[in-house]
Amino acid sequence: MQLKTAPLAVALAGSLLTAPAMAEGLLHWHSNSLTYLYGKDYKIDAPIQQTVTFEHVNGWKYGDTFLFLDSIHFNGKGNDNGNDDSTFYGEFSPRLSFGKIFQRDLSFGPIKDVLVAMTYEFGEGDVETYMIGPGFDLDVPGFDYVSVNVYHRDTDGDRVGDGTWQVTPVWGYTLPVGNSDILIDGFIDWVVDNDSNSRGEEYHANLHINPQIKYDLGKAMNWGEKQLYVGIEYDYWSDKYGIENGGFVSENFVGKTDQNTFSAIVKAHF
Repeated sequence: MQLKTAPLAVALAGSLLTAPAMAEGLLHWHSNSLTYLYGKDYKIDAPIQQTVTFEHVNGWKYGDTFLFLDSIHFNGKGNDNGNDDSTFYGEFSPRLSFGKIFQRDLSFGPIKDVLVAMTYEFGEGDVETYMIGPGFDLDVPGFDYVSVNVYHRDTDGDRVGDGTWQVTPVWGYTLPVGNSDILIDGFIDWVVDNDSNSRGEEYHANLHINPQIKYDLGKAMNWGEKQLYVGIEYDYWSDKYGIENGGFVSENFVGKTDQNTFSAIVKAHF
């Protein structure tokens, strides 16, 4: 998972990878994981990066929760003119389910449930953002899960990007291959509008597409399924961080801001 100032996002990626159910209590299921990622050709930050990501996901009596924390290490020039060789970024994303709260079947058409989706973005520097809006769990044939969250974004202080809207679909799909499986999961963060502040700073609409393709190595080696994955991550981010590619900041300070890169990943669940 990448450093993002306009996320996820969220993603319930990994929500199908759960611990044994505890259906009688407040917590029904949960899963934790660690991911190592190595990639090149990143924009704005150092071009070569290594990231270690902790993820937690759970389902509980009244909804679900997703949390991740990235520890990002720069190979070569990092932030702050090369003075920083690492940084961190995370998101905390609880959702409240109307179906669970009111104990009603709210499904209609492709919609399985309606939720209140929230995300708190945090990290090093001025990145804090609070997001809230409607969420929808969808019934899409063949997929393990598909959800769409629509967020209203509120930045901390007078930072640009305040009052914008973000659409975040997430998905998971399992494809049997031989004696194992390939898991295709990921998210899209689409900030649909622009913003500017009193200082003349501008925030540009941006699109972040982040799928992962992972092979269940643990299942293939008879170590247990859904425990150890290896694979690749594709990361496309137009106008990264809301900085317009080819705009004033791009041309004079940070270079191109359209990111298009692949990374190798190893992911372990526990």
